Amino acid sequence: MLLVYENRTDGIVAEWKKTVHFPPHLHEAIEVVYVTDGDIELGVGQELYHMDEGDFAIVFPNVIHHYQVFGEKESKVIYLYLDPTLFPSYYKELQIYSPKNPVVKKEQVHPDVVNAIKYLAGITEGNPMLIQAYVQMILAHVFAEMPMVDKSTVGSDDLIYNAVEYVAKNFREKISLEKMAYDLCVSRYVLSRMFAKTFHCNFSKYVNGVRLNYAVTALENTMDSITNICLDCGFESQRTFNRVFKDRYKITPREYRKRMEHNNRNGSLGVRR
Repeated sequence: MLLVYENRTDGIVAEWKKTVHFPPHLHEAIEVVYVTDGDIELGVGQELYHMDEGDFAIVFPNVIHHYQVFGEKESKVIYLYLDPTLFPSYYKELQIYSPKNPVVKKEQVHPDVVNAIKYLAGITEGNPMLIQAYVQMILAHVFAEMPMVDKSTVGSDDLIYNAVEYVAKNFREKISLEKMAYDLCVSRYVLSRMFAKTFHCNFSKYVNGVRLNYAVTALENTMDSITNICLDCGFESQRTFNRVFKDRYKITPREYRKRMEHNNRNGSLGVRR
């Protein structure tokens, strides 16, 4: 099940993926982002930051963030998830602070940071001390070169947390903006404005994004029928599911599953993020 709070504390995890829309979420890991092809939008708090090829970003633990892709060109990104408990010298700062601007443009990214990311993304096994040294190098540059602010000022207030949690718990049901506003004891206008300002989309698009990510997980990891997946993730009909899915991925759910099966057999890059 897709949860608002992801478990990302498995040491060091590296992923290199094609990037598509990914709804707001948070986790305990440090998330390092490096764009290798194309461009993406990184949303942190109420701000949306554009990232081009060669740009670097970092998201500290327990900060709500999301990704959007608006261009037609394929975008590929390296993601590193780092357990903050492995770096005690920075642990306190990681819990208290967050970068004022999480993105560093290509021209300002130190070559040592790029080399460290590519090394960590390319290994299957490695010397633990060398791995630790590369991560320490990234964090040293982050704290030396990126201005920090108190994490509480980043924009993830109680309403944002409650909204993300509410959708994560109820996306399989028939939910509406009106019912959600009533359940959260806020006005429909306040909630609608929060989605537009913080998540840069309307309520319906946000909920469908959560449903699609659940559907993609099921398509990749189960043999459930597409009809069952459609109903299980909250779409009222397979026709709606197919339309919304194709709007995002440019292919049908059936074609997506076939492509993933082909990619898995050939060790190719997946399309999900």
